[in-house]
Amino acid sequence: MDFQWMAWTMPTALFFIGIALMLTAMTVWEVLSPTAETKGFLPMRTTRGDRLFIGLLGSAFLHLGWLAATDSTLWGALAVSLVWTALVIRFG
Repeated sequence: MDFQWMAWTMPTALFFIGIALMLTAMTVWEVLSPTAETKGFLPMRTTRGDRLFIGLLGSAFLHLGWLAATDSTLWGALAVSLVWTALVIRFG
């Protein structure tokens, strides 16, 4: 694949393709099985899509904080973000 016209690297392209696939899967899941709003540890009632969005947004902030606080690679931030997103989606 040639992403030169956007000056993207392959990891960047794969990241956005992954996000697009998650959103597509959540849309299909919502159409096949509509969700009801639930109340978890978040201070509001949320749907599956809301929790996915909150998890992704929180992961972005975790990565930014990791970059600001440490000089180590982002693998640690990825691990923390995966745990955070899983907790939000499951119990949020």
